[in-house]
Amino acid sequence: MDMYDSLFPRSSVLNEQIAQEVFETLPEGGPIMAIMDKEGKLLLSDAERFSKLCVSESFLQELCEKIDDGAEPVVTQANDSSIIAVQLVTEQTNLGYLIVALPQYSPESTLINIDLVETLLNQAALIARLLEKCKQLQELQMKLSSVYGQATTESN
Repeated sequence: MDMYDSLFPRSSVLNEQIAQEVFETLPEGGPIMAIMDKEGKLLLSDAERFSKLCVSESFLQELCEKIDDGAEPVVTQANDSSIIAVQLVTEQTNLGYLIVALPQYSPESTLINIDLVETLLNQAALIARLLEKCKQLQELQMKLSSVYGQATTESN
């Protein structure tokens, strides 16, 4: 067991929290976002629309391998959709990958709007960092309460 397991949230729990916060902010009919952990578990903002993109699991794995090799962000085309992928990391945790699909976007239109896509990716990464810090503060507060409670009990 890693000594930090008790201090920091497991990536799957944090990924679910990130997904809950980020996915609800996406406009209906807008970009489709996915969070994929290191084991390949995929959380999707819109599973129905994502399945219509016909993006295979092997295609997603190839994107992740490119990111692991240092190519980031990965901007590519899948059928008639643009796909942008980056690594999702915080100060303490490698959460996997963040993938944005832009249905019916050509490579040219994606590049024209790349600043907006990067803003979306950065906001998701910011939410991840804030959720991790919040969890760390909660755990620290619990430890301090426990220590304070023991000290009060011993003084009585």
